[in-house]
Amino acid sequence: MDNEIAPIYEKLSSIVSEEEFLQRINEKTEKMGPLCDKKTIALLVASDLGITDATHEPTKIADINENSSNVYVVGKIISLFDTREFSRNDGTTGKVGNFIIADNSGSIRVTVWDELADQITNGTIKAGKSYRISGYVKEGYSGLEINVGRYGGIEEIDEDIQVELPSMKIADIKENDSDININAVILQISDIRTFSKKTGGEGKVRNILVGDETGKIRVTLWDEKAELDSSLHEGIPIEIINGYARLNNFNDEVEIQIGKHGVIRKTDSEILYQEDFTPISDIIPGESYSVKGFVSGIGEVREFSRKDGSIGRVSNVYISDETGRIRVTLWDDMAEIVEKVDIDTEMEIIDAYAKTGFNDEVELNAGRQSRIVIL
Repeated sequence: MDNEIAPIYEKLSSIVSEEEFLQRINEKTEKMGPLCDKKTIALLVASDLGITDATHEPTKIADINENSSNVYVVGKIISLFDTREFSRNDGTTGKVGNFIIADNSGSIRVTVWDELADQITNGTIKAGKSYRISGYVKEGYSGLEINVGRYGGIEEIDEDIQVELPSMKIADIKENDSDININAVILQISDIRTFSKKTGGEGKVRNILVGDETGKIRVTLWDEKAELDSSLHEGIPIEIINGYARLNNFNDEVEIQIGKHGVIRKTDSEILYQEDFTPISDIIPGESYSVKGFVSGIGEVREFSRKDGSIGRVSNVYISDETGRIRVTLWDDMAEIVEKVDIDTEMEIIDAYAKTGFNDEVELNAGRQSRIVIL
């Protein structure tokens, strides 16, 4: 490469190959003829990629507007979307994918095509990683976006970009919401369960319960996401990126789903969560409640046989507060709680389901999704 244009290429080496850079210079030379020297044409190529001779600093996402053309940005991918195929006019099949990239000024959607779209599918392009991206700006389906076309590029960089994520509050999450980003604290972690997929093979699923200052929500982690990092446990603040909300048909509650494009990781954010306890006298059948009180009655652990032949366990305690007294039925692992408490032990029973029980009295049922805290 000529010494005259080598310094210009140094500024572009992370987003375009040397071969492609020289090819673009040749194409411009053919169009412009003797009007420009080689250095000027190289600078025009750099400008096409969003980099000028005056500065090679990336464009801040917040500075991108309808007058922007070619841009070069550096940021972190905060959301990935599944790729899709389409038919071109010439009969060939193309692929397109999208993701959201953010820096400390804002975020923008990026569209990639064909081979780059395949990198979303095969996991080469990942949420939570940082990238250099060059492309052209256009009006998209939901506003301005960056298209990484033939002359654009994307390269992963080893840099932790600090971003400003559009974070939601748990109370604002609705069924079918997508691109969900939240900060929350882990309240409960369940064991991993396995299942047989319809397409064959074995799948994994795990539930965690998380909360913020506005409420709590159950999060379902699928397959490799179910294998939580060892640093994540109850009481740890986390960041969830690129979740989507679905209605649990069993309990009619909205949950967050985390699939292959989602991210869950520890954060340094301070999360303020406080459990909402219901007075015992206000409990009615058909809802889940959290109550706090003193043990006023203790039953024995009993075993029983289920229809599938497995053995279950059940016990009962009575909990009293200043408004009343209620029977709590404890199932399976919860049943052993009666061996750890005495009369007047203070307890919190969290997320127990209220139903009509013995003698048509309202009682609480504490099972796999409930929590019990002995104070």
